[in-house]
Amino acid sequence: MSRPLVVESVAALRAQVRDWRRDGLRVAMVPTMGALHDGHLSLIRIARERADRCVVSIFVNPTQFAPSEDLDNYPRQLARDLDMLAMVEADLAFTPTVDAMYPAGFATRISVGGPSAGLESDFRPTFFEGVTTVVAKLFLQATPDCAIFGEKDYQQLCVVRQLCRDLDLPVEIIGAPTIRDTHGLAMSSRNAYLDEAELQTARQLNVVLRKAAAALAAGASQEEAIAEARRTLIAAGFQKVDYVAARESLTLAPWRHDCTGRVLAAAWLGKTRLIDNVEVPTA
Repeated sequence: MSRPLVVESVAALRAQVRDWRRDGLRVAMVPTMGALHDGHLSLIRIARERADRCVVSIFVNPTQFAPSEDLDNYPRQLARDLDMLAMVEADLAFTPTVDAMYPAGFATRISVGGPSAGLESDFRPTFFEGVTTVVAKLFLQATPDCAIFGEKDYQQLCVVRQLCRDLDLPVEIIGAPTIRDTHGLAMSSRNAYLDEAELQTARQLNVVLRKAAAALAAGASQEEAIAEARRTLIAAGFQKVDYVAARESLTLAPWRHDCTGRVLAAAWLGKTRLIDNVEVPTA
């Protein structure tokens, strides 16, 4: 079991991908911010199934953090990450510096509308601009045939798909199911911030969302189902609920009973903000 090739420069990344292309190989990419866990590894396994070579980027992207957020404290553990990448046979780890991604004089931002409206944007107004800018750069740098994103960050997945459609980026975006622990808690790098008591509370988030989704599928009004979910989360120990919402699966427009749907939520435990979503069951 050997670690992947590690490159820091765009030139080295492009040279390696060019060599693979010359051999007729298909390339997949998994963008990450490191602090890898089983959820990330599941994305890489899918990438290995869908392509001949897999590039994993590890870059804590400062442009998607607001000044009040946890950029400085975000977990960074490159040596451990590289060991985990070896376990799933990732071929290359792209680990650029901030200066390499945003050199002096960098002045371009990409803003995507549509599915970015509301939800996360109501509470993190600069977040998706940072995500779409860095994802576009990564796609132009690595030129992957496909890229794998987890459904845990469902709104982000929809926004990246919109980005590629609107800018004609020739990258197939593949959504991967959320990986959960044995209690149903969605895997997230920020789970490391939670103490044992907070973990017990966090594991109620998916339970509450599934109950709300089931109520909607059974014909309950959105107002009643969403209000009950918010009340239950507060009663379970979440200090603040940013949102609970039912949205149409493809566009994230307000959900209607004749559409496929998702129930999405963001809530706080102490200083940790957790997000999750579940599908509204269909008959």
